[in-house]
Amino acid sequence: MKIDGVFSGGGIKGFALIGAYQAIEKRGYQFKRLAGTSAGSIISAFIIAGYTSDEILKIMDEVDLKMFLDERKSILPLPFTKWLSLYWNLGLYRGRKLEEWLCQKLRDRGVSTFADIAPGSLRVIASDLTNGRLMVIPDDLHHYGINPQSFSVAKAVRMSCSLPYFFEPVKLNTSKGATIFVDGGVLSNFPIWLFYQQDRPYKTRPVLGIKLSYSEKERPKKKINNAIDLFGALFETMKEAHDGRHISRRHEKDMVFIPVEDIVTTEFELNEQKKLALIELGRNRTNEFLKKWSY
Repeated sequence: MKIDGVFSGGGIKGFALIGAYQAIEKRGYQFKRLAGTSAGSIISAFIIAGYTSDEILKIMDEVDLKMFLDERKSILPLPFTKWLSLYWNLGLYRGRKLEEWLCQKLRDRGVSTFADIAPGSLRVIASDLTNGRLMVIPDDLHHYGINPQSFSVAKAVRMSCSLPYFFEPVKLNTSKGATIFVDGGVLSNFPIWLFYQQDRPYKTRPVLGIKLSYSEKERPKKKINNAIDLFGALFETMKEAHDGRHISRRHEKDMVFIPVEDIVTTEFELNEQKKLALIELGRNRTNEFLKKWSY
């Protein structure tokens, strides 16, 4: 059966999305259109490119995640270099290795630009900090004087994965001038609203959402005892508040919630045991949901 889908962001927690996709495939569902943010944009792009869940699992099993931590070279002492790089380059890691890896894996399936995939089949979210707006790629590219058909899918995913201060932002020269983009999760970590906009009839088939968090009723209250807790709560609220306004009980019946709060988003040294646990959690949660899903 053909369905549409949404995969949320979550950094390294995205291994749970692979398990969820395994359960979805096993039930015989096939994605026609997908939307995603950050980690969700990666798996969405791979699915649209034609990868099965087992193939994605193999890809992720083979890759050394630490490869993506590509620091800029310097002759200065390491601790000082990191802070200097963060100050001037706006991120600890370049993100170039991530984009190159994405580009190669997508190209292996014949996907380089949005012209290589079905129109409307993939949309990813990025945050335009220069102009203070949420960006849907490829839909909004024409606002920047960019031809969507010639725009790199890997670049779009890289933009969506630009976790602030961790990866350097993506800088593009556009019709609006030099523009800085960061992780889409800053403004919309779970873009299910793309399929429910009143002025755009996107919901033409069942929509299944996979969200790396608790449901609203399960979500624990945040404990804020110091400035670090406050910053964390601020960032989480920014990610969740916009999407929360668009998630009603009607939407929740089509959403799988996978609570992964015990894993750090940037834990790129994740051991094999934790990887397998995340995948199993995603698979089990999705299996239980699909047993009773009524679309």
